[in-house]
Formats: sequence, structure tokens, C-alpha cells
Amino acid sequence: MASPNLTLRRLSWAMAALIMFSALLLAWAAMQTQDSTLAIRSVNRGASMPDGFSVWHHLDANGIQFKSITPKDDVLLITFDSSAQSAAAKKVLDRSLAHDYIIAQQDEDNQAAVWLTRLRDTSRLAG
Repeated sequence: MASPNLTLRRLSWAMAALIMFSALLLAWAAMQTQDSTLAIRSVNRGASMPDGFSVWHHLDANGIQFKSITPKDDVLLITFDSSAQSAAAKKVLDRSLAHDYIIAQQDEDNQAAVWLTRLRDTSRLAG
């Protein structure tokens, strides 16, 4: 039979290995979450933002899942699980909302740069 000190040492090493494995698993899971956000802003300063219910209706009618729709200042923020869902929603909302809105896709990795470049996107205004 093994001595009590050897058994305690093995148990300590096993617990340390389990804790390290759990920490790595949590870090991997956190890295896999890549939320993407659409920001809808009015072209004309002071104009109202679109109704969250109507945005929800257009997305739901096209089978696009989203996490949340949140008004913030003069912007309507829609959060998605992935950039692909966000891009699909942008296409739907470009077709269904009036041309008085800028719809900008911003990903979590570089929000400031994406926000500025997408706000200057004039493809909606050309048509």
C-alpha cells in the first residue's frame, strides 16, 4: 500500500491538472464567442431611429436569429451570434428599411475602425 504522503501528493497533482484543464477549456469557450453587432442610425441628424418591433418583424420573417435589439442614444444596436447572421440581417434591413438609415456592421475585434469605415458606406444612398 502507498504511503499517505505519496497518495496526497498524487491527489494534489491530479487536482492541479484538473484545474488547468478547466481553465484552458473556459478560455477556449470564451474565444469561440464572436458576437457581431449591427448599428442602425438615421442619415439626418435628429430624425427618429427605426422601431425595434418593425426590425424584429423583418428579421423574424426572414428567419434571422438575433440576441438583442437595444436603443442607445440615436442608434439602434442589434446583436448576433456571428458575423454571418449580422451580414444576412444587413442585407434584409437594407431592402426593407427606408433609405433614410445607415446600417453599419461592427464586429467585436475592432469596433472603432469598423464603425468609422462602415458609417462612411454610401452604397445605400446611391440607389
